[in-house]
Amino acid sequence: MLLAGVFAGVALGQDATETITFRAGVASVRVDAQVMDGQRIVSGLTRDDFLLYDNNQLVKASYFDHEREPLTVLLLLDVSGSMSKFLEQMSSTARAALKNLKPGDQVGVMPFARHTKATVDFTAAHDTVAAELKNAIRDRTLGSGTQINHAIRDAAKYFEEKAPVNGRRAVLIVTDNMGINYQLGDAEVIQALNDANIVCNSIVVGRARRPNGESKFKNPEFTYANVFDIADATGGDILKSDRGDEALGQILERIRSRYSVHYPTPGGEPGMQRSIRVELSPSARAKFPKATIRHRKGYTVR
Repeated sequence: MLLAGVFAGVALGQDATETITFRAGVASVRVDAQVMDGQRIVSGLTRDDFLLYDNNQLVKASYFDHEREPLTVLLLLDVSGSMSKFLEQMSSTARAALKNLKPGDQVGVMPFARHTKATVDFTAAHDTVAAELKNAIRDRTLGSGTQINHAIRDAAKYFEEKAPVNGRRAVLIVTDNMGINYQLGDAEVIQALNDANIVCNSIVVGRARRPNGESKFKNPEFTYANVFDIADATGGDILKSDRGDEALGQILERIRSRYSVHYPTPGGEPGMQRSIRVELSPSARAKFPKATIRHRKGYTVR
């Protein structure tokens, strides 16, 4: 997404613990990147270890950070009946899992079924989040059904209204991906996430598999839920797990360890779609020949 400003007083190599603010002027594109070597997080990379391409043109980073930038994450929890056992397991170890975050990181909670409801506003009081999680996952006032795309769009809107301007943003949706979307396709949801600078990550429970692209619906307004493609498009992580007592801590550690890279927008007409590609430099690739990078695939010029 385009940022309507640049970092004031923050330069490459400057202490990233300083407050990051924005001023009107040149817009920037923000890229949140995860580097994995198999199941191992690759840490310690520098700005020079990355190559950034906008519409296949090499661009230079104007800002780089690893782990020090504050994180705001929204736990988007599918509370349909099939999720009960997993969510109970997850809530039992939430206090320990949230220790993967840093003191300044903020967490919110939004359970969903047919409807969504924010039950814990963004807060740096992680113990409060852990304590309130049990109540959130037992909410039975959100209707029947599982409206995944609508929930993710509501999450993006909630970020726009409530989240801090500064730092990285992530949605973590916990679901079995068993839902049907009506009149809200993946493309619209992905754009809402990109416009709000949000990476969508997912813990996928049970036997859920990525849809194969074929639809049995005669009405094109209906589509199968597909958190896999949404996570891929926004550069998010996907963890398949049936152990709620392990999964939350694992994926929060991965989300926290991502790299943040910004570059000045090359411009373009409003509404234009531009692609993003992130690669390791030849020297970094030589060190990690099998490494994979997750990052969002593009943005819309605004």
